[in-house]
Amino acid sequence: MQRLISLRSKSNSLKSLFNPLKSPQKHSISADWSSCFHQSWSLIASKGCFSRVFSYGLWPSCAKMRNFDKNQGFVRRFSNEAQRESIEYDVVIVGAGPAGLSAAIRLKQLCSEKGVDLSVCVVEKGPEVGAHILSGNVFEPRALDELLPHWKEEEAPINVPVSSDKFWFLTKDRAFSLPCPFDNKGNYVISLSQLVRWMGIKAEEFGVEIYPGFAASEILYDANDSVVGIGTNDMGIAKDGSKKDTFQRGVELKGRVTLLAEGCRGSLSEKLIKKYKLREKGHAQHQTYALGIKEVWEIDESKHKPGAVLHTIGWPLDQKTYGGSFLYHMKDRQVSIGLVVALNYHNPYLNPYEEFQKFKHHPAIRPLLEGGTVIQYGARTLNEGGIQSIPYPVFPGGAIIGCSAGFLNVPKIKGTHTAMKSGMLAAEAAFGSLREGTSLKSYWETLGSSWIWDELHRARNYRPAFEYGVIPGMVISALERYILKGRSPFTLKHGKPDHEATNAARLHSPIEYPKPDGVFSFDVPTSLHRSNTNHDHDQPAHLRLKDPKIPETLNLPEYAGPESRYCPARVYEYVSDENSQLKLQINAQNCLHCKACDIKDPKQNIEWTVPEGGGGPGYSVM
Repeated sequence: MQRLISLRSKSNSLKSLFNPLKSPQKHSISADWSSCFHQSWSLIASKGCFSRVFSYGLWPSCAKMRNFDKNQGFVRRFSNEAQRESIEYDVVIVGAGPAGLSAAIRLKQLCSEKGVDLSVCVVEKGPEVGAHILSGNVFEPRALDELLPHWKEEEAPINVPVSSDKFWFLTKDRAFSLPCPFDNKGNYVISLSQLVRWMGIKAEEFGVEIYPGFAASEILYDANDSVVGIGTNDMGIAKDGSKKDTFQRGVELKGRVTLLAEGCRGSLSEKLIKKYKLREKGHAQHQTYALGIKEVWEIDESKHKPGAVLHTIGWPLDQKTYGGSFLYHMKDRQVSIGLVVALNYHNPYLNPYEEFQKFKHHPAIRPLLEGGTVIQYGARTLNEGGIQSIPYPVFPGGAIIGCSAGFLNVPKIKGTHTAMKSGMLAAEAAFGSLREGTSLKSYWETLGSSWIWDELHRARNYRPAFEYGVIPGMVISALERYILKGRSPFTLKHGKPDHEATNAARLHSPIEYPKPDGVFSFDVPTSLHRSNTNHDHDQPAHLRLKDPKIPETLNLPEYAGPESRYCPARVYEYVSDENSQLKLQINAQNCLHCKACDIKDPKQNIEWTVPEGGGGPGYSVM
C-alpha cells in the first residue's frame, strides 16, 4: 500500500482520483513504502504544513480527504522534534475492526438522530482497513441488522448463505458424522476482511475519520490518571535505536473518550486491564486463548458447494488438546480451511502450524483440495474464556470493546456479531457521557442486560468442560446443549492460564512431522509469502524479551524451546553461535501479529508491542 502526502490540494482531479467507492486495484505492497512515505512527509514538514490522503484498498483506491479542523481544513503546524503533534477529537477509537467500526458508525448515527456533532477518529495499525483482519468466518448478521438494516441493498459483501452444516469426528483415517451442534440457518459464509473494508467505507460516509497505517503504541493520561487518548509510535528509527533520515515523531490523538478495539490480546488493552485491575473489578477469571491458522484455497468448480460448512474435532490433535478444524465454501470457487488449537495444550513439542499441514492430508479432506491452489495464508489468536473471563470493561476515560474484552461465543465459534454489538453499546454509553452527562459505566450495565450476556451465559460451560479431555468435554457439551440448554445450576471454571499449562519437555516425546509435499502442505516461508507480511527490516524489534537470558537458560533446557514451534511464522529460531551454542534469534519481520508468543511463552517473557504502522500481514480475502 502506498500513501500520498500533498499540500492541501483539493482540485477536482485529485478528488476524482481518490474516490473511496472505486474498486481497489491489486498491487503488491512495496517493501520500502515507509521510506518513500517519510521522505515525502519530511519535505512537507519543512514547509510547515501537511495534508494526508489515506488509502482504504490498495493504491489508488483511497479515502476522501478529511479535515482535522472543521473550518481550516487538514492543516497542522509541526513543532520541534522533541514534541509531538497533538490533535483532539471527541472520541478516539483504536482498531478498525468490527467492534471499532461499529462503535464509530453508531456514534455518528446518534449524532444525526440528536442533531449534534461529535468528531470521531479511528486509528488502525494495518496498512489498510481490513489488512489485519482474519476470521473463519460464518457470519451471524444479528448485530449488523441492528446497525445497518439495509446492508443488503447497500451491497455488503455478504452473499453466500449457509447451504449445509456438518460436524465430523476424525480419526487418523476415518470421519464419523455427528449431530451438528451449530445452528447456522440464516448465517453467511464471508471474508471478514472484506466486510470490514466495506464497513470502513460506510463509516466514512457517516463522517468518521479513519487513519490506517498508524500504530497506537501508548496510552495518554491526565494529572488524575484518567485516559485522555493515545500516542502513535515514532517512525524512522533504525534497529540500533538511532534516528534515520526519515525520522518523524508520532502523533498524540486526544479524545474525551477513548475506545480500545484492538482485537484479541490487544497490547494497550492488556496494560489498562492490569493498571486498573479490571479483571479483579469484574470478578473475572484469567482469559484463555486458541490459535487459529487459516488458508484460502481456490478449488475445482465441480467440487465447490457455495455455503457448505464443515467442522471437525479429534485428529490430528491428541485427546488432551482442545481444538478442531473448519472448512467453509465461499464464493468464486474459494474455500476457507483452518485449524484452531487451544493454547493450553501441554506438550511443548506440539507445533500448531505442522498440525494444520498434517490435517490437510486426511483422506476425507485431501480430495477436495486436489487440483486446487492456495490464495492466502494467515494466523490469529482468539479468546475462548467466555463470560467467566470478561473483565470490567470501563476505565477512567474510556472502555474496552470487542475481542479486546473477549466476547467470543465458543460453542458457536462466532465472535463478530458480539464484538459489533459491544461496540454499539459502548458508543451509546460514550454519547450519553459526552452529551447527556451520564456515566460510561452504563456500558457495563447495558452489556449485562443485552443479548450478548444472555448468549454467553448459556454458552459458559462448553469451553471449560474440555479441561477434562476431548471425550469428557464432548459429553458435557452435549448435556449442556441438548438437556440443560444452557441453564446449568453451576458454572465451570477454567484450568491453568495457557502459559502455565505447558509441561516440561522430559514428560513428552518429540513429535516427528512429515515434510511438506508442496501440494497440500507447505513450509513456513511459502506460507508467509502468501500472507503478504511486510515489515521494514531496519527498525527495533517489536517483540521484546523482558529477560534475554531466559530463552537459553530456561525455555530451551526445560521446555525444548517451545517458541520455535508455537509461532506460526517462524519468528523464533534457535541457531548456533560461533561457539556452537544455541541462541534465540528473533525474526521480527516475519510476524503475523497473531499474539501467540505473548500468550504461550512459559514465563511470560515475551512482550508483543506494535511495530511501525503499516507493517504486518496484508490480508484481502481472510
